[in-house]
Amino acid sequence: MEGAPSLRLPGEHFAAALFFLCVGSIGLIWIAPELAAGLYLSPHVAGVTHCFTLGWLSMTIFGAMYQLLPVALGVSIRSERAGHVSFCAFAPGVALFASGVAFSSAMLRNFGITLIAIGVTCLIVNVALSLRRAADRDVIWSAIVIALSFLTVTFGIGAMLAQNLHTGFLGDWRVTVLATHLHVALIGWVLVMIVGISHRLLPMFLLAHGADTRWTARALTLLTAGVLILAPGILVGHSVRSSVVVWMGLLLIECGIFCFLRQAWLFFRARKRPRLDAGLRHAGTALIFLAATAALAPVVLAAGQEHRRLDTAYVMLGLLGGLTLYVIGQFYKIVPFLAWMARFRNDMGKKHVPTVAQLYSPLVAHIDLALFAVGILGMVTGVVTGISPVVRIAAILVASAVALFVSQIARVALATSFRGIGSASVQPTITKASG
Repeated sequence: MEGAPSLRLPGEHFAAALFFLCVGSIGLIWIAPELAAGLYLSPHVAGVTHCFTLGWLSMTIFGAMYQLLPVALGVSIRSERAGHVSFCAFAPGVALFASGVAFSSAMLRNFGITLIAIGVTCLIVNVALSLRRAADRDVIWSAIVIALSFLTVTFGIGAMLAQNLHTGFLGDWRVTVLATHLHVALIGWVLVMIVGISHRLLPMFLLAHGADTRWTARALTLLTAGVLILAPGILVGHSVRSSVVVWMGLLLIECGIFCFLRQAWLFFRARKRPRLDAGLRHAGTALIFLAATAALAPVVLAAGQEHRRLDTAYVMLGLLGGLTLYVIGQFYKIVPFLAWMARFRNDMGKKHVPTVAQLYSPLVAHIDLALFAVGILGMVTGVVTGISPVVRIAAILVASAVALFVSQIARVALATSFRGIGSASVQPTITKASG
């Protein structure tokens, strides 16, 4: 793709993201008793959560942006070297910070958050300088700008919470600040970016050109307004006025999620390929989990902070079912496509080459989807009921699904053939080409 950086830049981000996904999934087994008890303030739970939010979701989004900018906006990243600097600071920073939080080490936390600050700053400046050169400032451009703005706010609130672990200056306010941090991060940063990226990727992968695309802009507008209203409402307190503001913000977010789901449905309905592949099935299942999370949100708000197991289940359903599973689905589309382009693009018409779908096993992909779905539902059920063994067994299923998924991506990266690919001439390693 003209203007795109070498595959090394997104590749190193994707590899690190997979590492943190593995660590996070193993961590779920470790913290199962605390999840079942609704102890979301536990350092162990916070450390594992950051493996998913910073290590898996944010790292994947960073890598995807380097490929998305040239394709969707017609601009390359301003500095590929700055992208590597950002990665070299951010990846170890996440590892140190998550470890420091999980094991209550102030030194690791402080060192880690410093590196994260360097990495995030480099990325935001690098992307902002690239966005300035974009001629077409459409909904994708807007989504990236909005999401990066919320990322900055997320980091600021996160730094405050990290400092509180050392000084305790927030006191009882910690829970409300944490709730604000989670919603700004998961909705303002991750979900807004997903809405923007999906506006390009879903019609491309579904061959769904011609569908009504106006719902994406509506989703972005409502989600942004909702987060901007919800976050201050949560922080103000529990007065009648703040409660009205929180409900108003939640209503806007719910409408924004509905618009995104409506847009995705229109893309799926207009597709030219009637049969969905494994990646799109992952994404479709994730959208169902996202809808379930949106349906649960008013119940959680009405119940209040006293029902901590319900709060834990709500965040888990959205984080693992709605967001993580959706990104996994896009991984199944993006990584095989990039690997195929790197290795086989120049061989088209000259010799037999595999299709993108033949770079991984659809059977294994559907097994990992089933394990994900059952595991996430099991974990949510176990947390709501407070049954620790159920949470742990379900967490093992999720970890098994992650292991299958990562093994699939590894085979794609190594261009390992499956039955039906064809002759040995199409099986050389992609790693060399992508490096």
